[in-house]
Amino acid sequence: MKIVQVGSEMFPYIKTGGLADAVGALSTALADNGHEVTVFIPGYRSALEHKDAIGAERKLRLKVEMGDEFLSGEVRVFTPRKNLRVFLICRDEFFDRRGAYGNGDRDYEDNSDRFIFFCKGVVEMLRLGDLQADVVHCHDWQAALLPLLLRQAERRHHVTLALKTIFTIHNIAFQGVFPAKTFARTNLPDDLMHIDGIEYYSQINLMKGGILFSDRVTTVSPRYAREIQTPEFGCGLDGVIQTRADDIVGLLNGVDTAVWNPATDAVLPSRYSSVSMGGKAICRAELLKKFGLGAEFKGPIFGMVCRLTEQKGVDFILANGDFFLSNELRLVVLGSGDKRMEDELRQLAAKAPDRVAFSAQHDEALSHLVEAGSDFFLMPSVFEPCGLNQMYSQVYGAIPVVSRVGGLADTVVDVTDNPSTGTGIMCPPSAAGLRAALNRALALFADTPRYTATQQHGMGKDFSWKVAARGYESLYQDAL
Repeated sequence: MKIVQVGSEMFPYIKTGGLADAVGALSTALADNGHEVTVFIPGYRSALEHKDAIGAERKLRLKVEMGDEFLSGEVRVFTPRKNLRVFLICRDEFFDRRGAYGNGDRDYEDNSDRFIFFCKGVVEMLRLGDLQADVVHCHDWQAALLPLLLRQAERRHHVTLALKTIFTIHNIAFQGVFPAKTFARTNLPDDLMHIDGIEYYSQINLMKGGILFSDRVTTVSPRYAREIQTPEFGCGLDGVIQTRADDIVGLLNGVDTAVWNPATDAVLPSRYSSVSMGGKAICRAELLKKFGLGAEFKGPIFGMVCRLTEQKGVDFILANGDFFLSNELRLVVLGSGDKRMEDELRQLAAKAPDRVAFSAQHDEALSHLVEAGSDFFLMPSVFEPCGLNQMYSQVYGAIPVVSRVGGLADTVVDVTDNPSTGTGIMCPPSAAGLRAALNRALALFADTPRYTATQQHGMGKDFSWKVAARGYESLYQDAL
C-alpha cells in the first residue's frame, strides 16, 4: 500500500510526547513491512537540523491560500530508510522556533494559522507531487482538517488524492479550538461553519473536522475508544464521537524496540534482559548516584517521567508527599510543564534531598535511565488514551503503578487480581487510590519471589510495533 502519515511530531525529529513516538514507530514498522510510506511533519528548526535532514532536497515551492492572501513556503524531503520518505512543510515564520506549540508558558497565538498552513501544504504536495495515496492517516488536531481540505481539493481540481482517510485521536483533551474568525483562513465553504461542520459553540474545532469527515476514526486503546463516548472522558465531543460509533476503533500503540530495549539500549550504563538481570542493578546504582540519593540504597525506587499536567496525576503524587518522606524509599521525578507543579515538586525534594529528587529538564537519555533504574514506575493518570511509559516500564523490569483508565487498563495486569500473570499495580484515579497502591507496592517489594515473578511477567510481554502495526494494516485494508 501507499500510505501517507501526517502529524505534528515524529521521533527523532521533533518530540514533546508520545505522539512523536507513535508516528515515528508506526511509520517505520509499516515501511519495514514493505509498504511505501510517506510522512509529513512541519519543518521545525529541530527537524531541519537533524542529521537525516541535512541536505534535504527542496521538492516544491508552496503558495498557500490563507483567507484573502497567499503565503509562501517550501517542501523538503529526505529518505531515512528504505520505503520511508519524510516531507517537511517549511515556512520560517511559522516553524523556525524552539518549541513546537508554545514557549513553555503559553501556546503560540498563531497556532491556528501554523497548522492550517501545514495541512494545506500537505494537500498541495499530494496534488502537485502526484503521490497517489491509498490511505492518508492524520494524527490529532494539528492534522485534523486534512481529510476535509483534501476532499475539497479533489472536487476543485477534479483529481483523486487519496482513496481513504483515517483520523487518529491521541488525546481528545486537545482539540484545536479557535475563534470563529479563524474559519476564513481555511477557505472552506460557508456551509461548514455550522453544527454539522466544524463550528463548536460559536468557535471552530479542528478535531471535530477530523472526526466527522475522515473515512475511519481510531484512537490509541480499546478502552479509550469507549471512554471518549461518555461525558466523563469525551471533553465535550462525546456526542460527536457517538455519531461515528460504527467507524471508530481502538488500536493500541506499541513500543519501538529499536529505541526501547534494555538488551540493546546504548544510553544505559549496562544492558540487561529478562534472563540476565545483572545490568539492571548497575542502572539502579547509576540512577541513585546521578541524583545524589546514595548508590548503596537497597530499598524500593519509584520513578516517574511525564509532562507535568493535571492529566498525569501529578497532584496525586503531591498529595501523598508525606508517604515519600516517611518511608524508606527513593522517588525520582523527571518532567516539566505546569509551573506550580514544578515548584511543589522542588519543595518536596528540598524537604528530603536524600530521598526525593526532581529534575525539570527534558532529557531523552535520562528518561531511559529512570525506566531502567526504577523498581516501580508511577503513572497515576486521571485519564490516559494509551500511554507508552507503562509499556516501557514493563519492558525494562520496572513494575508500573497506574490508574485503571484508558490504555493503562488495556496494557497492565493487576498482580492482586491475577497473581499468576500480573504485571503491575492498578488503582482508582485519586490520591487515596494511589496511597493504597503505594502501600501495596511496598508489600510487593518486600516479597522478593512475588516481586521477581511480577517483573518477569512484564518483561515477557510483546508490546512491539510489529504487533501493533498489524492492527493498522488490517484497518487500512478494511477501509479500502
